[in-house]
Amino acid sequence: MSVTDTSLQSSSTDIGQKTLIAGFNATLLFVLAYLTADTVYRLATVLMARQLHIPGVWGLSRVRFLIADTSWWRQAVVAVYSVGPAVCLVLGIVAALWFWQRARLRRGLLKQYLVWLVLHCLNLFFGAMVADTITQSGFWYVPSWVFLAGNAVNVAVAVLSGLTLLALGYLAAPLFLQSHDSRTLMRYEQRRRLLWATLFAPWLLGSALIGLAKYPDMSTNEWLHLATLILALVPLAVGSTNELFEFTVEMPQKTRVAGGLVVLVVLALVAARVVLGHGLHFG
Repeated sequence: MSVTDTSLQSSSTDIGQKTLIAGFNATLLFVLAYLTADTVYRLATVLMARQLHIPGVWGLSRVRFLIADTSWWRQAVVAVYSVGPAVCLVLGIVAALWFWQRARLRRGLLKQYLVWLVLHCLNLFFGAMVADTITQSGFWYVPSWVFLAGNAVNVAVAVLSGLTLLALGYLAAPLFLQSHDSRTLMRYEQRRRLLWATLFAPWLLGSALIGLAKYPDMSTNEWLHLATLILALVPLAVGSTNELFEFTVEMPQKTRVAGGLVVLVVLALVAARVVLGHGLHFG
């Protein structure tokens, strides 16, 4: 074997290792960002319900209200089912501004966490409208009770929300590309590898990990919320492929397993199971 062949083999091995580590860290960040956004979503819902003296149970994968359907009134339906998505939308905007004005110029994994947080928050507004329209629950109640014009209007709102998420996903491509420190993976010839390792694999593996952590309580709605994220990821991947940008910060962080992040994600999942496993009553 020649020196050139040995060098190429070593380079290929190095790229493969960096890809696996980057994908592993990205999956953890996906889960952590999702837990952040989902907790904010449900906490806002619970606080609004308490404010309106509506009792319920906050479980691992759903918030269940303990009042009869006939006891709801229009303002309560709109307030309770809209506050979670609305707060997430605001959080997503704040995270995007934080990323753009501060984090993108610094080394480390905070950049990727903020990008995933932005994507999850946008999805829990626009994607939730799509998912909840399918099951006719959750955020779907808001246009249903605001317009009182039949399900055709609700479907139209869901379609518009889906199209908006597609557009926002495409616009998020520059954020995604500027969130990575690896000079190797940021080279344009490695773009496909970067996208599969740090975008699509984390979505698939992270969603599976969340489902496993919440088994057997994982609800259909939550699965659909995770699924609708693809409406942002596909156009983001297209936008990233069209971008020739391949730079990173001047002194990027080395690609290595983030041990502290592993501990943080495990603790967050365990805490959710302990606190919410048997349901948290309110109201």
